[in-house]
Amino acid sequence: MNRPILHVLHSLNPATGGPGEVVRQLCRAHAALGVTSEVVTLDAPEAFWLADWPVPVIAFRGRGGYGWTPTLGPWLRSQAERFAEVFVHGLWQWQGAGTRRALQGTGTPYAVFPHGMLDPWFREAFPWRHARKVGYWKLLESRVIRDADRVIFTSEEERQRGRDTFSPWRARGEAVLPLGTTRPPRDAEALRDLFFARFPALRGQRLLLFLGRLHEKKGCDLLVEAFRRVAPPLHLVLAGPCANARYETELRARARGLPVTFTGPLYGDEKWAALAAAEVFALPSHQENFGMAVAEALASELPVLLSQRVNIWREIVEAGAGFAEPDDVDGTSRLLEQWLAADPGPFRLAAGRCFAARFDIRRTAENLLALIPPRT
Repeated sequence: MNRPILHVLHSLNPATGGPGEVVRQLCRAHAALGVTSEVVTLDAPEAFWLADWPVPVIAFRGRGGYGWTPTLGPWLRSQAERFAEVFVHGLWQWQGAGTRRALQGTGTPYAVFPHGMLDPWFREAFPWRHARKVGYWKLLESRVIRDADRVIFTSEEERQRGRDTFSPWRARGEAVLPLGTTRPPRDAEALRDLFFARFPALRGQRLLLFLGRLHEKKGCDLLVEAFRRVAPPLHLVLAGPCANARYETELRARARGLPVTFTGPLYGDEKWAALAAAEVFALPSHQENFGMAVAEALASELPVLLSQRVNIWREIVEAGAGFAEPDDVDGTSRLLEQWLAADPGPFRLAAGRCFAARFDIRRTAENLLALIPPRT
């Protein structure tokens, strides 16, 4: 491929969720295949998280939560011919509408990764926000979908759930492309030593790890309540940022008196260190289109306990790499009970095999290249 790939997304801030990490991993994997990438974001140019990126990043300083900026369109239109394809990550913000408008008539195709943002859970959980999104859909987002070369879902479950949430649904093409990640950067023993050097009080304990944003969508409160009910011989580690002070206060109050440690956000080697130190990983989320942390757990040969609202739960259970139950306290309690009755060894082996077969980023990168239409 003689043209680079361009990724356009609202933010690369790791505290806001997984799309930025997806893009980082894809850029590195494509570089290993000899394909160059560039990234456009609506972050402020001076944002500290832009300093350590493996490819060129152009930041256009979007305004407000929507991220509108007058500079994205002219730049993208002038540069369009350089790119083999443009990948838009996420919906409901300016990266989609701005890209569509800029690329009209240029001959450069774009594709959209919704990253779970069409899931009907948001309609159920936040009906007032959904009503606003209906207006956005009719005005802008339906056209972003309609004019895209294709819409790329990260699981069949996401595709089935997402395409029926808003109408009319008109897409030129659809594809299912499971995401992936890399293997841990260092050997497990060194990573465990790194984790326990920072959290020495946890050494020698059986750790159940939650890794991600502390958000009501993620079901962190379900884990805490399940711990209170089951009282397992485990220590719960809640690792991740929390942007909602009220939710964090409530979560800490629920956890009072329980074997629970809040580590704050963990990135880079510290993230992998937490995965290496844990016995099992849990994500009882109310909505998860893929779950990058799930793939990272599997890459660390860590079994996973999931709700049935994590869209790759069927693949995990089929591979024998973990358990899945409904996203409520009863279901989360059963996950703990099932794990306590299990033999961890076969599950760890199955987790490693599942990662190699389904969620290695090299496979994702190759399959994404195969979706790009040839250009003269």
